Amino acid sequence: MKWKQSKYWIMGTGFLTATACFFDFLYAGQEKKNSAGVVVVQEDSCFTLRQNGKNILSYVHAIKDVPPGVNPLFRRSGFIHPLWSPAGKVLTRIQPPDHYHHYGLWGPWTLTHIEGREVDFWNLNKGEGTVRFAGLKSAFSGEEEGGFCVRQEHVDFTADKSGRVSIEELLEVRAHPAQVEGRLAWFIDWNSRQKNILECPIVLEAYRYGGGLGFRATEQWTKENCTVLTSEGKTRREADGTRARWCDVNGGFEDGQRAGIVFLSHPTNYSHPEPMRVWPPDANNGRGDLFFEFCPIRLERLILEPQKEYVFRYRMVVYDGTLQPETAEELWKSYASSIQEN
Repeated sequence: MKWKQSKYWIMGTGFLTATACFFDFLYAGQEKKNSAGVVVVQEDSCFTLRQNGKNILSYVHAIKDVPPGVNPLFRRSGFIHPLWSPAGKVLTRIQPPDHYHHYGLWGPWTLTHIEGREVDFWNLNKGEGTVRFAGLKSAFSGEEEGGFCVRQEHVDFTADKSGRVSIEELLEVRAHPAQVEGRLAWFIDWNSRQKNILECPIVLEAYRYGGGLGFRATEQWTKENCTVLTSEGKTRREADGTRARWCDVNGGFEDGQRAGIVFLSHPTNYSHPEPMRVWPPDANNGRGDLFFEFCPIRLERLILEPQKEYVFRYRMVVYDGTLQPETAEELWKSYASSIQEN
């Protein structure tokens, strides 16, 4: 189940090259007809990956407004929502009233110090920072895989009220379908290449949230129907703050069906096996909503040196039903051997 390298993909010196079938996919939101491959569809506010008429995920490039009466500081762009299972179950949630700054799949830094100033790119209501979409670099559709690469900017409002870009990020997302335990699954790679463009270090202090890959689950997942299992055998009650190579999150829906995601951390990542933030079953005043994050700075700080790039690689295997732990381990082994260079 190794990921096959696309001829449009170059790893190491950059993400997708400028020759990458640029806009091979798009007629203002119209999908290629009769294609079993993965296509990228441009819509007014997002880029959507689809396979054979099934939605895989949407990346939101437009500023997402907030509900009436909510602090406009919570507005932002540059996140994935919805993420669908192969059967069409929506697995992500954005702007929940308990945490308006939660945006499906996303990964801003939290307790950050720049030139002695504290900057929080995660808690948007502070007005200290944000992450925003800054342009589409490239995209491709193909019979075996499809994806896109976007530019994102990590913006510091404490240095300049109009916003000063501190980190430039290339986020590349690509997907392909595969059979896992005899069922269709989505393999989704999330590759984040971040560069400190300042002349001073950016200090990412150890904190329970920040960076990596965060996931806010659908509101249908609660303590009554949601499970967590890590590569080290930790359950939802035990997993928070521990390290893992992979983590399988799974939940039920009103119609009795289940779906899940195996989050895989690549061994080249900082602090791998990575520490996690996992909300315990009594989270959110006992309701038990699910939040999961691979949090590379959970246990130790990371210093982003000036003009240096840092790479964070993850894979999500999205499936319906349930998955055996042995299968999750084999998925991680395959992923771990797929990329060796930094």
